[in-house]
Amino acid sequence: MAYKINEGCLSCGACAGECPVGAISEGDAQYNIDADACIECGACADVCPVGAPEQE
Repeated sequence: MAYKINEGCLSCGACAGECPVGAISEGDAQYNIDADACIECGACADVCPVGAPEQE
């Protein structure tokens, strides 16, 4: 299952820099993950300081 970013996102951008396929982009209120592009590697979750990326 693809990852999604929950409301705990601080918009720090750490996750976007780690995504190997560029599936993460900055949204209006927080970062977002394109579920169709996500390869479910978990790199985003590993670097997030607040654990905002989680599997759907």
